[in-house]
Amino acid sequence: MPLPLPEVRRARGAVAAMFLTNGALLANLLPRYPEIKGELGLANSTYGLVLAAFPAGAILAGLGAGALIRRVGSAPLAVAGTILTAIGLCAASWAPVAGLLALALLVAGACDAITDVAQNAHGLRVQRRYGRSIINSFHAVWSIGAVLGGSMAALAIALDVPLRVHLSVSGALFAAISLVALRFALPGKDPENSAGGADGGTAATDSAEAAAAAGPTGTPPSAALRPTRGRTALLLGALIVIAIGGTLVEDAGNSWATLYLARDLGAPAAIAATGYIALVGAQFVGRLAGDSLVDRFGQRTVARAGGLIIAVGMATALAFPTVPGTIIGFALAGLGSATLVPAAMQEADDLPGLRHGTGLTVVSWLMRLGFLASPPLVGLVADAAGLRFGLLVVPIAGVLVIALSGVLSGRRPLRRTEPESVSAGL
Repeated sequence: MPLPLPEVRRARGAVAAMFLTNGALLANLLPRYPEIKGELGLANSTYGLVLAAFPAGAILAGLGAGALIRRVGSAPLAVAGTILTAIGLCAASWAPVAGLLALALLVAGACDAITDVAQNAHGLRVQRRYGRSIINSFHAVWSIGAVLGGSMAALAIALDVPLRVHLSVSGALFAAISLVALRFALPGKDPENSAGGADGGTAATDSAEAAAAAGPTGTPPSAALRPTRGRTALLLGALIVIAIGGTLVEDAGNSWATLYLARDLGAPAAIAATGYIALVGAQFVGRLAGDSLVDRFGQRTVARAGGLIIAVGMATALAFPTVPGTIIGFALAGLGSATLVPAAMQEADDLPGLRHGTGLTVVSWLMRLGFLASPPLVGLVADAAGLRFGLLVVPIAGVLVIALSGVLSGRRPLRRTEPESVSAGL
């Protein structure tokens, strides 16, 4: 396959920069939350409610991303969202009371959700021009950004850099990077989609087969190609569950890995922290390898294998609880979940009958509900039966992915699309 045009390769770099900034912005604030809590004198209950403002803002604003993408374009929207997110996070450092801190985080969360959908939409637009899978590499770069942001925060704390100076500098830096990236993004608004993308999922294939079957009966091909709303809704629902399966695995590592290893298994603090590190590190490795695996085997096979790795790896770790085995279990869960969210987003964006950005917006929005619901769900089970049973949510997520991965694309060559200006006749 010939190399993509230089402008398409530059656009890939621009999208990678967008993902990097998105991962780094919030990560610069997270390690300094305890400092903010102490400065404002917040009780634990108030502190928890304030932090919930960020995902609440994301849920409130997330569904508006698709319409905004069609109005202004995915790349400009991603950059605008990045700048506003940086402003919101910086404002959080200046908040004198809990209410204003919550408001700043609410705005930042809303802008972050819009940025997330927009950058994925533009990444999928670039992928269609490439003619092969590259979306997983963008999510790997997001992980690099998160590590970079957290490292910047740790350095700022070590050097005793004031919180407001730190977040002002980091916000300005990553806003500037996003503005430079915009210059190299694909121009113009995103093309709309009504019958699946250039590399659409099984729904598009099924519609084509239906058209062929309908030919001898005299049914117009256009009618046969038109998917039913019910089928599209079912496909979208399955993709949402696959994406939530990926988020449940991630949240298990974020919220519970360290606690389970330290409290339930008696690991020292330094060792207990490696459960989360193992999950994130393995997920990063899986995303680096994910695109080549998807091109070779297809989304469906890769997702099924990932679900199997999650289910078997974590179930074994929970059935035979040891510190080394549990760390390995979290690592396998991270590896298996690496491609799930990108796969669900890609397939949703190419669903027949939906315009580009619509399915992606719905999956991204409801996926965040999984992040919001997972901690209290695991906590309730843990209170009743122990955290070991609460973490069964991870192998259950793997089983659900195996069961529903049939909605994802099988192996087939991807067709590189022509530049939008050509295909549109401009």
